[in-house]
Amino acid sequence: MRRSVVMSVAIAAAFVAGLTVSPVAQHLLPAAHAETAPLVAGVYDLIGVASADLPATPNPDMRSKPLVVTDNATIAIQAGNAPKHFHAKSDEIQYIIEGTGQMWLGNERRDIKPGMLIVIPKGTAHSGTIVTSGPIKAIAIKIPPQTNGDVVVVQ
Repeated sequence: MRRSVVMSVAIAAAFVAGLTVSPVAQHLLPAAHAETAPLVAGVYDLIGVASADLPATPNPDMRSKPLVVTDNATIAIQAGNAPKHFHAKSDEIQYIIEGTGQMWLGNERRDIKPGMLIVIPKGTAHSGTIVTSGPIKAIAIKIPPQTNGDVVVVQ
């Protein structure tokens, strides 16, 4: 009987400790994605944005600029090329603004041109673009926002 009382007290103490430490730990540990500010009304001329004007990324062949960041999704404008990869945790939707060519979508090469909407479910390999006129410029929507480490390069 005493053992069950000790066990119950230990479980209750662990539960209370978890409730106490959790809010503190959330501020000390890096977040899965950045905290978001409230949306601000805006109008973006995406056709007028030159690819060269977009900020560089760690990938020397890709440039990208976040436009909208929420807890549920991100929207960015991107230009360039990325190696064939997939995201394990985020779905991606791309809308091609300019440039033509081909891209990998799963195990198929698909033609792409302005006006096309590309739906890339999480776990689906994509990119490896062959550019025929470009660079390829697209709106990229990630649902939920892509976390650090959610890019798996495919050989």
